[in-house]
Amino acid sequence: MTDIKNREAQLNARLAELNARLNGIEDKLDEKPNPDVEDRASEREDDEVMESLGNSGLKEIQMIEAALGRIADGTYGECAKCGETIVEERLDLLPYTPMCRNCAT
Repeated sequence: MTDIKNREAQLNARLAELNARLNGIEDKLDEKPNPDVEDRASEREDDEVMESLGNSGLKEIQMIEAALGRIADGTYGECAKCGETIVEERLDLLPYTPMCRNCAT
């Protein structure tokens, strides 16, 4: 199994990346609207996309924080549902996953 410290570093790096991205989204959403009506309509559409990205980023942050909690309590890599070991390939793709492939489907 991958060294848990490497996995923890990977999760913390992704967490920092997501936090930086979310701060950028918040800054963009806080900008003063364009006075031009047509530009404002386009900006509103962009804002909706950014909000959606922000919401998915928040969900990923919650999952990463939960995974870091599992690392701290020594249960990382164990399926939260059945208790079996989560295969390394799955953790490589979804390092914050709490369940093995069988339980996730």
